[in-house]
Amino acid sequence: MGLWPIAGITTVGVTKDAARETIRAAVEAGVTTFDTAYSYGYDGESDRLLGEFVRAERDRFTVMGKVGQRWTPDRRRVVDGSSRQLIADAEESLARMKLDQFDLLYLHSPDPNVPLEESAAAMESLRARGLCRQLGVCNVSPPQLDQLASRMDLHAIQCPLNLVQTDSIATLIDPCRSVGRSVYTYWALMKGLLAGKISRDHVFAEGDSRPGYAIYQGQPRQAIHDMLDQLSLIARQFGQSVAQLAVGWVISQPGVTGALVGARRPEQIRELAGARPMDAELLAAVNRVADPTRRRVEDALP
Repeated sequence: MGLWPIAGITTVGVTKDAARETIRAAVEAGVTTFDTAYSYGYDGESDRLLGEFVRAERDRFTVMGKVGQRWTPDRRRVVDGSSRQLIADAEESLARMKLDQFDLLYLHSPDPNVPLEESAAAMESLRARGLCRQLGVCNVSPPQLDQLASRMDLHAIQCPLNLVQTDSIATLIDPCRSVGRSVYTYWALMKGLLAGKISRDHVFAEGDSRPGYAIYQGQPRQAIHDMLDQLSLIARQFGQSVAQLAVGWVISQPGVTGALVGARRPEQIRELAGARPMDAELLAAVNRVADPTRRRVEDALP
């Protein structure tokens, strides 16, 4: 489970009580891997909430964290890959959760103003101190991945992947697969659009960031809704929901270790926890719908 949606920054109407209930529902549904970050929440809300649930049974859970992004007092996001900041982020995140170690710690994103060598060395120093068991990177280009992999013991990456956006398969996932590196994906539901519950004429609440994405606008969005109409028929045929199909497709792709899915409400994570890898028949049915949609969206995007 990815915890960004419960941080309350780009999502609307998330309270701490609701966030707790969502994490509790995830645990009860059998979710054991959680992805947090130093910057998930203006005051570390994601870390603090997650810690409440994983401390008592630490060995049961895989805790993944990210360092290298933070918020300024006026709530501007800053990428800071300096050694000093990466170390401080990791130490503070663990203190918030009241844990001794991350299972997997990611560099949240490369800092264009800091040499990759410095960031990699800082991450390795955290592993050497025992603050994390394994290291990963997020939001990297293929050349950045190669550079970082040559400077740190790189176990995993995070990258976007969904039914419509598949560029990362050739550029990141396949290369990682060839060397046995784990791949955790995000955006499986495209911030909710692929869950099949946002209507064509849906009006987003004030403060919701999603309408700002090009894929949520005009022809790209209408093409996706056309696809969702067809997927809903397939979902009924196979006894699944559209959201489960979307996540199931992602985790059925070769080289994908797992899909990080977010949720704001307990019923959402319960539904998503039911997603499973697809058999050949279902995968082929979904691809027959998704492949032409992908081309329509690519042609319509600026």
